[in-house]
Amino acid sequence: MADDVGRQRTWKEFSAAVNMTASELTEWLDGDESKSTGHAGGRHLVAILETKKADLSLGDYDHMQEAVGYVKRHLAQRPSGEVDDSSWRFSLMNWGHDPLRKNS
Repeated sequence: MADDVGRQRTWKEFSAAVNMTASELTEWLDGDESKSTGHAGGRHLVAILETKKADLSLGDYDHMQEAVGYVKRHLAQRPSGEVDDSSWRFSLMNWGHDPLRKNS
């Protein structure tokens, strides 16, 4: 993943998967609902979202790939019925993706 093509691909996939801003994610992670489903990875995502693309480390890109994979896997497991207050949605939001947003 050390090459520029890999980083560009990761950046593109990450930008598509993570649809929350750093401030939205921070506010979410500070709430009670996020703590009920674990949120350690989300704190690293906030730091990534606040970092200039040119300043991202290889570790940041690795975490971005992890986030993309998590979001893809969990979107494929969408439960039936209402998801507004579900642990499924809360878990995705901890990874920077709100499935209730348009274009998600």
